[in-house]
Amino acid sequence: MWLLFLATLSLFAHDDAVLAKLFEDYGVKGAMLIESLDGKERYVYNDVRAKIPLLPASTFKIPHTLIALDQNVVNAQSIIVWDKIARGIPAWNGDQTLESAFKTSCVWCYQKFARHIGLEKYDSYLKKMHYGNEKTGDDVERFWLDGKLRISAEEQIAFLKKLYRNELPFRRSDIDLLKKMMIDEQREECVIRAKTGWAVPKDDEHHGWYVGYVESSKGVYFFATNLLTPSSDELPLRKSITLDALRYKKLLE
Repeated sequence: MWLLFLATLSLFAHDDAVLAKLFEDYGVKGAMLIESLDGKERYVYNDVRAKIPLLPASTFKIPHTLIALDQNVVNAQSIIVWDKIARGIPAWNGDQTLESAFKTSCVWCYQKFARHIGLEKYDSYLKKMHYGNEKTGDDVERFWLDGKLRISAEEQIAFLKKLYRNELPFRRSDIDLLKKMMIDEQREECVIRAKTGWAVPKDDEHHGWYVGYVESSKGVYFFATNLLTPSSDELPLRKSITLDALRYKKLLE
């Protein structure tokens, strides 16, 4: 019993006290990682979970957008024509632009892109980007939602750093367009670029993501928050707990 207690303590020995208190106050389970561009500053809650590969869900729209642009299946001026199938999210029920599809996490839009792109090309892009486990599986329309693609919080940040540094194998104009669409909040003192995601596989945990980076006078800091979110009612917590963490660490100034 004592050895088990020590082992349990060791799992959380490196938890940042501020982040741990936030998770306790919010009453949620999950992981959070915040890291400076140079990697010298690093704050983590639940380091074990931060290393576990999980479904990316709609956070995959970050690389997915670049892939779709690179394949010329869409551009900044495109109108993505609604298929007239009513879906549970009202914002999806109408024609879309690339920006609106990204902002509202319009699944059917990106599935439409996927049918044009095909699994073979996705496999190639994932390897070039070194994105997560680089696996798609057999379903071109769902591999990022409930298929074989997995990425950890640590890997999310590694990918976002490559995006920020323009080190991904895509046209600079497409990268710049994506960064513009990623702006979630623009304040006088900082800019937050981010994307949410919610994975709801049938026979596995439901988890929510909020990943991105903040640019302020303090520098550039990357974040990846992953929460257990069994209900859609808990989805706002992904962003609110992250912003509180960034605020308490004085990274939004």
